[in-house]
Amino acid sequence: MILVTKPFLPPQEEYEQYLAGIWQRQWLTNMGPLANELELKLKDFLRLNHLLFVTNGTIALQIAIKALGLRGEIITTPFSFVATTSSIVWEGCRPVFVDIDSNTLNIDTSKIERAITKRTTGILVTHVYGNPCDVEAIDRIARKYKLSVIYDGAHAFGVEIAGKSVFDYGDISICSLHATKLYHSGEGGLLMTKAPSLLKKMAYMRNFGFDGPNAFAELGINGKNSEFHAAMGLANLKYVDSIIKKRKLLTEYYYTKLQNLDAAFPIWNSHATRNYAYFPIIFPTEEMLLKCMDILSLHEISTRRYFYPSLAAALPYLEPMPLPVIDDISRRVLCLPLYYDLSIEEINLICRLLLRVQNN
Repeated sequence: MILVTKPFLPPQEEYEQYLAGIWQRQWLTNMGPLANELELKLKDFLRLNHLLFVTNGTIALQIAIKALGLRGEIITTPFSFVATTSSIVWEGCRPVFVDIDSNTLNIDTSKIERAITKRTTGILVTHVYGNPCDVEAIDRIARKYKLSVIYDGAHAFGVEIAGKSVFDYGDISICSLHATKLYHSGEGGLLMTKAPSLLKKMAYMRNFGFDGPNAFAELGINGKNSEFHAAMGLANLKYVDSIIKKRKLLTEYYYTKLQNLDAAFPIWNSHATRNYAYFPIIFPTEEMLLKCMDILSLHEISTRRYFYPSLAAALPYLEPMPLPVIDDISRRVLCLPLYYDLSIEEINLICRLLLRVQNN
């Protein structure tokens, strides 16, 4: 079976070397030496001044909202994983949905201002598939209306805009290190900010708000991660460049094989690098998408309708809201298999089957 994604795993003996140290120290969690080492190495790799390693990307979003003191309404995109919206609701705020640009699949910045009200306190948007939003336009709007900005960069590890990490934008950026991501720690997440005061606040919040053994500085939560996950992050980090290089090769091969397919691909931010986290394809009709899914499934090839349906229509705790571009795109976009171990022969099979649907 060809899966839609598969985690990269380092050589087992390299991971076990870290485990030997854990057994020796018997320090399993509560920001042990491996978690601290991972933070330092990630800051160096991403060229960032401030970074926190946390339990997962969802906790990172929740801490970010809480740390910025957001209330009332937060503008966001429903073309994202459910955690982007559910974190807003979980923190007692109201998500205000804005439609996406049909080319980039990111939030349409030309529609943000009309969604702002006197109750708006923040903007929380996703770099969809790792493709950076128009951060300059969002920054201008945020400064004009004195709004905080959180970027959900769950897919965007390693991406740069104009030579600077994508995580260097906004008040706070988050990233997911879940096992399905191109760089992962099994389970994990990151919080990034340029503001030392915010970093200090979020560091307290990550550990129940403790400020020493018998004192508290903040309202906190258990957002720490374990030494076992930090070990996986450290073992994987040395392979990130080769992972991205291989995924680039596979992506470009897909493009070559599918150049005659009646389909489109998201347009990437022209100022940004790519990390090849996903391979989304936009079919001309939902009918063609479903036919392609069916024939691939018959050959035991997994795909994912990422993101479908729109969160503006699917969540039982929110009133449904029509958004024409998302409602259309979400029915026609499909992610094809893409991961480090995927072979050229497997891509050939996938592409032959897709072209067969078109030609029949």
